[in-house]
Amino acid sequence: MTLDTLAADRVIAVVRAPAIPDAAALCSALAAGGIRWVEFTFTTPDLTTHLRRAVAAGTGCRIGVGTVLTAGQAEAAVAAGAQYLVTPGVRGEVAAAPVPVVLGALTPSEVAEAVDLGAAAVKIFPARAFGPAYFKDLRGPYPDAPLLASGGVTADNAADFLAAGALAVCAGSEVVPPAVVAAADWAEVTRRARGFTAAVAALR
Repeated sequence: MTLDTLAADRVIAVVRAPAIPDAAALCSALAAGGIRWVEFTFTTPDLTTHLRRAVAAGTGCRIGVGTVLTAGQAEAAVAAGAQYLVTPGVRGEVAAAPVPVVLGALTPSEVAEAVDLGAAAVKIFPARAFGPAYFKDLRGPYPDAPLLASGGVTADNAADFLAAGALAVCAGSEVVPPAVVAAADWAEVTRRARGFTAAVAALR
């Protein structure tokens, strides 16, 4: 994970869907809408198959895997081509993976632990629980920690999280609703991605 690239793009699309008809087409649709960081999750059935297809297609997206809870999941994701991993909480066994790892955290102590474990970035989850002001507060003791906002981030509040100090935000069902993904409505995915990125463009 190149943090300066993520800081420039500012948005990661988090895909949670019961079915993904064409993972490569989904990535291409997101890229067409301005989102080039994609996180598939282990909550999706047959994740590694989707991951391999998306990576092999060469869409230009940086493709990672989230909801990684164990070392075994981390190994499977990396073997399938994941370029980065994301956890929902602090998971030391995942932090040792050979690709950049974003560790989830919420409290100041968890942020410190994630940083000590060598996290490439720290995902504050669920961000909506405390709102953008919490990121400004965390910047006091952790001015150099790259923080991502995840959980409850929308086009209406994304810019607020970024202005408060988040390096980037994670866009979920507002951009990639499970029903839209399952229906393979890639034009709608592009439309939603374009609308989300436009909402944060003023801070680029």
